[in-house]
Amino acid sequence: MSNDQLPEIKLDTDNLYREEMFTDHKVGTLRRMTPVTTEGEPDSSREVLYVGQAQMMTPAGALPLNFEIEATSLTDALDKFGTEAQACLERTLEELREMQRQQASSIVVPGQGGGVGGGMGSGGIQIP
Repeated sequence: MSNDQLPEIKLDTDNLYREEMFTDHKVGTLRRMTPVTTEGEPDSSREVLYVGQAQMMTPAGALPLNFEIEATSLTDALDKFGTEAQACLERTLEELREMQRQQASSIVVPGQGGGVGGGMGSGGIQIP
């Protein structure tokens, strides 16, 4: 791909936010996203957003959780953090269970490859 075919990389100046992070260094992080103008002044025509981040330790390692919190203030977002993190964890675990069910029920046809991540390369072992 030549340089003249590369996409233009540009920030959306109509959708700028100032990000503030709050953490207890134990459970997670809460990000407050305050809309701003191109001059960095608060943009009162758009709502402040709150985003929670946490992680759950699993036998396979840390499972990241990212979730939006509908809140009207930092206090409101902090109060809702645990409930929203739990809901995000439940959704994530259900998605993982569904992926496991789909993988377990997939039929492997010789010569067709398959499964998550693509098929077998040439010279791979094929089970009849």
